[in-house]
Amino acid sequence: MRRLLSATETLAALSLLLIALLTAGNVALRYAFSMQIPDWFDGARMLQGIALFWGIALATYYGSHIAVDLVWEHLGPAGRRWIDLVATTVTLAFLVPLAWMVWVKVGGTGTQGTMDLRLPLQWFYSAAAVGACVAAVLAMVRLWQLWHGRAADPGDGAAGSGPGGVHGS
Repeated sequence: MRRLLSATETLAALSLLLIALLTAGNVALRYAFSMQIPDWFDGARMLQGIALFWGIALATYYGSHIAVDLVWEHLGPAGRRWIDLVATTVTLAFLVPLAWMVWVKVGGTGTQGTMDLRLPLQWFYSAAAVGACVAAVLAMVRLWQLWHGRAADPGDGAAGSGPGGVHGS
């Protein structure tokens, strides 16, 4: 599990790094030499989609997405666990069809490519689709862990932090 989480974090971070390098490199070339990197905009846009799906996978697993815990904070451990179970189930119910539809999109891209270099969009969409599938799988893992009284904590870097899960801070 740690390897999957580490790979997911690495892919999301690399996508963001590549976006930053691509954008900064293009700005530097444009101002210094009045030229630009071919497909910099399409590349940054596709990398942003990849980073988004892989980031959703991490946020879902750790339960660290934006939440208003007005009710959750006032409940005991059992009530918190049930809210986390319901929330994760709803999240999973959305992620599974989302992952499916992203793969449908991959299948429908055909020979579409980027504007300048004609790089196949299917490569980028496939990387995003794998991220969507990882998000669904990690939601299932989180649901199983919550059901068994364990939840991942983004602060400890390992699964199974015990009752209380991620909202305990």
